[in-house]
Amino acid sequence: MQLLDRQIDKLSEMTAGALKKHQEAVVRLAKVPGFGAESAQQMIAEVGVEAEAFASTGEFASWAGVCPGSNVSAEKNHSSRSAKGNRYVRRILAEAAQAAVKKKGSHFQHVFRRFLPKLGWNGAIWVVAHRLARLVWKILHQSISYVEQGQDTTPMARKRRAQKLAQALRKLGYRVTLAEMHVSPMPGDAGFPVRSAA
Repeated sequence: MQLLDRQIDKLSEMTAGALKKHQEAVVRLAKVPGFGAESAQQMIAEVGVEAEAFASTGEFASWAGVCPGSNVSAEKNHSSRSAKGNRYVRRILAEAAQAAVKKKGSHFQHVFRRFLPKLGWNGAIWVVAHRLARLVWKILHQSISYVEQGQDTTPMARKRRAQKLAQALRKLGYRVTLAEMHVSPMPGDAGFPVRSAA
């Protein structure tokens, strides 16, 4: 186990070294609830720094295999199972969704709770994974940053999250400086991306 842990750490460091010139994209993606430095690196390694191969959020979500299926016959939907998609990206999104719904007060936790009674645990998780996929494309393709506006998020909770993320990025060899950004929330929006300061 110790050997495997050392090998994993070494591979993570090599990935960070290869992506150092794209550090800004890694940091922007790692800020999303459910993601972290390593999952952000894995996602960028799979889809590219700008996800330029995909023309839209829907195309990316479909390729990743997190779009609800539609098997309709005689006006009855017989199945809403997703296509298999890219198994690596699908796994990253599923793990990120599982983590995002546990983040107290986050937008994705509210989404999960809203769909849980109707779709059950697995269905609600895949709704969150689908939303994360669409957000990943926007963050990478449009160079925007995610700002959490969940009901229960406090300045202290945001600060703790930022410090934890900065520590994880520094461990991988990135140079990180924390600076507070003042963003005016959009009325009625629980979690929304904003264009990052370039």
